[in-house]
Amino acid sequence: MTDEAGQAVTDEAGQAVTDEAGQAVTDEAGQGAGQSSPFGTTPPTGTAAGPNNRMPRWLPRAMVLALTLVAVFQLGSWAFHQLTGLLINILIAFFLALAIEPAVSWMASRGVRRGLATFVVFIGVIIVAAGFVTLLGSILADQIIKMIEGFPAYLDSVIHWINTHFNTDLKRVDIQEGLLRSDWLRNYVQNSATGVLDVSAQVIGGLFQLLTIALFSFYFAADGPRLRRAICSVLPPARQAEVLRAWEIAVNKTGGYIYSRGLMALISGVAHFVLLQALDVPYAPVLAVWVGLVSQFIPTIGTYLAGALPMLIAFTVDPWYALWVLMFVVVYQQFENYVLQPKLTSRTVDIHPAVSFGSVIAGTALLGAVGALIAIPAVATLQAFLGAYVKRYDVTDDPRVHGHRRRGEGPGPITRARQLWARRPGAEKPGPGGGEPGQDSS
Repeated sequence: MTDEAGQAVTDEAGQAVTDEAGQAVTDEAGQGAGQSSPFGTTPPTGTAAGPNNRMPRWLPRAMVLALTLVAVFQLGSWAFHQLTGLLINILIAFFLALAIEPAVSWMASRGVRRGLATFVVFIGVIIVAAGFVTLLGSILADQIIKMIEGFPAYLDSVIHWINTHFNTDLKRVDIQEGLLRSDWLRNYVQNSATGVLDVSAQVIGGLFQLLTIALFSFYFAADGPRLRRAICSVLPPARQAEVLRAWEIAVNKTGGYIYSRGLMALISGVAHFVLLQALDVPYAPVLAVWVGLVSQFIPTIGTYLAGALPMLIAFTVDPWYALWVLMFVVVYQQFENYVLQPKLTSRTVDIHPAVSFGSVIAGTALLGAVGALIAIPAVATLQAFLGAYVKRYDVTDDPRVHGHRRRGEGPGPITRARQLWARRPGAEKPGPGGGEPGQDSS
């Protein structure tokens, strides 16, 4: 019994262990020990986990890389928006340095140190600009004082005209008292007082921007050769030649643009001088110089600033003269924008008038007034640089290329008119042999 019972127990226990334990290990591997149920069985707690259900090793690294790229992009975008003003100032300074590069290089070739030559050019520009602004400021202040002193007389003349034509009984004293007691004047004075700090902050910010542009322009012009050597030192020889060629083209195109602007300023000044002299407006020569320079070298709002001062001074002579000046400024500006400027820029900067006009519009849309100022030299430089890499061929001698037909080629206008008349609806076809309709050719 013992042997049989032991054998039986051994067999049954061994079978039970082999079957149940093996089944449990095989089916529930990796799931942990099963929980016993009240009925003595252990239900499965999950499916078997094979090697294909594990997370790939590259996935965490890819997620970290993606998050890092997103963070770097956001940081770069934030930094770019914060530095937009500085980048625009550097761009303006670079083109100003290109504009004075010929004068600095000429003085440097005569033995003057490049830094000293740049300083002399800057001092000359600053002296001319300061003298011009001082002269115009004194003229403007004088005219404003005259307008304030003559305002009561103007007001009396307006009141007399109204009383004469509309049978009213207005008095200057009543108008002045009503104006001084009005809520509009009180609110205007309060708003002006609160806006003084904003205006002061804007003036200080504008002066700081001018100083930044002047410093960068000085460094670009004085250290131009060193900057070119630093750029070429990291490029192969073939690329170095291209960079130097692009730099030279930029200098030439910017100089041509400044020359065209100066020529347009001269033409504008002469035209406005003739008008102001004909109307007997005081300070006509200075006002003509003001209109020419401001309208050409201050983009977008330069035209309005240039025309406002002559209108103001003409108003002190006669209000109708101010209207004549306004009409002349508007008409001349349209003539300059659509006729004069495209023609001059196409000759001095060597770009098509439509391209120059479109570049100004595109530059204004991208960078505002700054874009309008530097658009033409930038596009001219890019066009001249890329033109060396465009392969061109001889154009066939086809009349359609030249936009006209050769003489004697094709039917004349009278013959074409006869053919069209003969092809009209309801026209009788000619008889055989080209005779008249209905006639026998024999």
